[in-house]
Amino acid sequence: MSRVCELTGKGPMTGNNVSHANNKTRRRFLPNLNDVTLQSETLGRGIKMRISASALRSVDHRGGLDKFLAKAKDEELSARVLKVKKEIAKAAASA
Repeated sequence: MSRVCELTGKGPMTGNNVSHANNKTRRRFLPNLNDVTLQSETLGRGIKMRISASALRSVDHRGGLDKFLAKAKDEELSARVLKVKKEIAKAAASA
């Protein structure tokens, strides 16, 4: 399982550990990923995803998964979430 947020595309970054003696060794900064189930009002069901804590806050701020995906860029979304976005758009258009 890759350490990439399914909504924002946020992944690991690299940097240095710096000791008191100023020795530098490479390290990885991993994103704070959580397994969550977000509810879609349009589809009427929950969607399981692995997203970062900051993405979860963004979803809450925008007013839910449907509104977040409506404004989200397709390049940042994972293939699985892109299918869900299209499903929501199709269901909203028919309703």
